[in-house]
Amino acid sequence: MKDVGNYRKSYEKSELLESNIPEDPINLFNKWFHEVEDYGGVDEVNAMTVSTFGLDGFPKSRILLLKKFTYEGFIFYTNYNSEKGRAITKNPNICLSFFWHSLERQVIIKGIAEKTSENISDGYFDSRPTGSKLGAIVSNQSEVIPSRSILEEGLKQLEKELEGKEIPRPQHWGGYLVRPVEVEFWQGRPNRLHDRIRYQIQEDYSWKIDRLAP
Repeated sequence: MKDVGNYRKSYEKSELLESNIPEDPINLFNKWFHEVEDYGGVDEVNAMTVSTFGLDGFPKSRILLLKKFTYEGFIFYTNYNSEKGRAITKNPNICLSFFWHSLERQVIIKGIAEKTSENISDGYFDSRPTGSKLGAIVSNQSEVIPSRSILEEGLKQLEKELEGKEIPRPQHWGGYLVRPVEVEFWQGRPNRLHDRIRYQIQEDYSWKIDRLAP
C-alpha cells in the first residue's frame, strides 16, 4: 500500500480570463490544441477519455484518439458492436475529456453522439494503414476470446485472403460525431484557485459563458 496524499504540484503556467476568450468554445479548443502541440511534452495531443453509461448502468471511461473536430463537433472511430458502441446506442449522451499536463490544462465536453455518414467513415477507413484495416475486421471488440492466438491466426488468414485486394470497411466499424452541449475549460492556477470557464449551448445555438469556482 502507498499513501500518495503528499503528492502536490503548484500550477503556474498560464491563466484563463474572460477578457481573452472567444464566443465559441470550438475556437478556444482549437487555440489550446495547437498551443499544446507546439509546446510539446505530450505524446498524443489528441488522446482523450471517452465516458459512456454502460448497459449495466455503470459509467465507464476509456482512452481513444480524436480524429477531427469542426464547428459541428468532435469525431472518433470505433467498432459499433463494441461495449462503447452498444452503450452509445442505448444512451448517446457521452463525455469527452482531455488533460494536457504540459500546460496544466483540461477540457471536459458533454455532448450527444451520432454516427457519421458512411462516406466519412469510408474516407477515414481508406486512410488507415493496412494492418489497422485488417485488425478492425478480425477483432470482435469487447467479446470474450479464449486466447490471443485466435486474433493472430485470424489476422494471418485474412492477410492471405485479401493480399493485393482492396480492403472494404466493415459495416460494424465507423465514426461518431459528438455534438457538444457543454464545454468546460480548466486552467491550473496557484493555491488551487484554478480558472474554470464553462460554455453552454442555448436554444438559438449561441453559447452562454460562465466562470465556475474551482
